[in-house]
Amino acid sequence: MDQLLQQIEEYKKEITAYSSTDEKSVEEFRIKYLGTKGIVKAIMGEMKNVPNDRKKEFGQVLNEFKTFTEQKFESLKSQATDHQQSGSDIDLTLPGDPVPLGSRHPVTLMKNRIISIYQRLGFAVAEGPEIEDDWHNFTALNLPEHHPARDMQDTFYIQQNPDWLLRTHTSNTQIREMEKGKLPIRVICPGRVYRNETVSARSHCFFHQVEGLYIDENVSFADLKQTLYFFVNEMYGEDVKVRFRPSYFPFTEPSAEMDVSCFICGGKGCRICKYSGWVEILGCGMVHPNVLENCKIDSDKYTGFAFGMGIERPALIKYDINDIRLFSENDVRFLRQFTSAV
Repeated sequence: MDQLLQQIEEYKKEITAYSSTDEKSVEEFRIKYLGTKGIVKAIMGEMKNVPNDRKKEFGQVLNEFKTFTEQKFESLKSQATDHQQSGSDIDLTLPGDPVPLGSRHPVTLMKNRIISIYQRLGFAVAEGPEIEDDWHNFTALNLPEHHPARDMQDTFYIQQNPDWLLRTHTSNTQIREMEKGKLPIRVICPGRVYRNETVSARSHCFFHQVEGLYIDENVSFADLKQTLYFFVNEMYGEDVKVRFRPSYFPFTEPSAEMDVSCFICGGKGCRICKYSGWVEILGCGMVHPNVLENCKIDSDKYTGFAFGMGIERPALIKYDINDIRLFSENDVRFLRQFTSAV
């Protein structure tokens, strides 16, 4: 047994002197000393040859030797890992690879600009469902069943009896806001709408709108005009001229179309304005009393105005785009032209 103890001491000196930062050498150390056929395992196998009265003493020595060897291996492994990390070719102080910054869709850019202008006038943003029932899309807006004005909007019906459809305008959101009964109301309603129209360079079966609604006591057509004058000045500039043309909408009375002088040709006539010098940008009017009553609002006490505009048309004009289909084709060559991220 004394010879075995002396051999253990020699192994401990050998282990203490061992030094390496190479992972392969560290693994060789583990196999030599701690492996299944390693030195520690072999020495423990000698336990059967130790006299019974010294087995306890020898067992403590063996456990200490095993622990000593395992600690040495852990130390070597840690040093090898640190060395590998410090010797890496990767410079962690360098900035990362640039991530390409995406861009806003031109329709989104235009929508955000319109919203920001009206928010400065105190209008809140309201949103509603794109799949709507007949009441909120038609009937509550003074368009009862078989009303000829329904033919103005060719509709995608999802279900009939009862009728469910893809909304043809964001006026459904206005109805839902009025039904809440919280007056006064001053909201704009942006969103996607659907109409069964022939897809061409100038029209599509879906597009985007921003509609506005203001209801309070003593609201007049003059309030509507001043609101829209402010919008035009902020959107197109103070030099742009405005005109109102009488029109018809079943949910407003009186109703008007609003045109602005073509800012491409300055009113002289070009392909954008169809050589008329004017560009139609929105429809508007005073909320029809029937619409107020349908939403349980006293039309003798309250009045209001509403307006609605497409988003694609001003975007086409602003960015000089000649085909509305480009907005929905997801061609990255087209989208990459719009670098703004706001």
